[in-house]
Amino acid sequence: MKKVAIVTDSNAGIRQEEAKELGIFVLPMPFTIDDQTYYEDINLTQEEFFEKQISGAEIFTSQPVVGNVKELWDQILKDYDEIVHIPMSSGLSGSCQTACMLAQEYDNRVFVVDSQRISVTQKYDVIDAKRMADEGKSGQEIYDILTENKLNASIYITVNTLDYLKKGGRITPAVALLGGMLKIKPILQIQGEKLDSFAKTRTMAKGTKIMKEAIAKDIEERFGNDYHNVHICVAYTYDQEPALALKKELEEMYPGEEIICDPLSLSVSCHIGPHSLAIAICKKI
Repeated sequence: MKKVAIVTDSNAGIRQEEAKELGIFVLPMPFTIDDQTYYEDINLTQEEFFEKQISGAEIFTSQPVVGNVKELWDQILKDYDEIVHIPMSSGLSGSCQTACMLAQEYDNRVFVVDSQRISVTQKYDVIDAKRMADEGKSGQEIYDILTENKLNASIYITVNTLDYLKKGGRITPAVALLGGMLKIKPILQIQGEKLDSFAKTRTMAKGTKIMKEAIAKDIEERFGNDYHNVHICVAYTYDQEPALALKKELEEMYPGEEIICDPLSLSVSCHIGPHSLAIAICKKI
């Protein structure tokens, strides 16, 4: 039986300490903040990130340096036969394509999964991959199963302010100004390789209602009308209190299911800002 290592990047929202407990490897994502480079959960915590963001710092994301990826893989392959590498969606970053090209140098020992996921849904892929590796599945088998399941996930996010979408160039300053005057709070959907507008509202409470309706519709139409077939997760940026309240509501809606409450990864938080709230759903493997 081959010994298979599971590798991901910190876009999955898995901290280094948690990675050690799970028995996986997490490549920290780099951030440039006011012209200085930081690495998520190495010299940049969630709290420090939001302090800088709220204070108006210029923040940019970038993909891992190829040399750092290669160095990590080389070290792991001293102890493992194969690697399953699960980066963030290729539609949201070039890091997946870079990893795919690099993997060609490793003679079918590294399998790069374009899971087309990010943050909490990406995390579920990593956890599922680790379980399958522990069950004795090969890198190719894990790759095939995750690839087949990759589109069976969505994240719905109610964004509290348009400021950070404007900063990231995802909306124009004119749209941001008008939206701010009308107090519009967009609801975004991340599904597959796309980040799309899903709905608009004027209150976070209404946004929460729309997101709950969206996952109920997904369960009915995409996942066999059985909520036991899916993982459901509440996610948030900066402020955990409303997320915990939403978690309680979902536990009442879906009794018997474990509802996870996690922060959104910093790569997502960078573009939507603090005080945003999300519900994620993905099919169980």
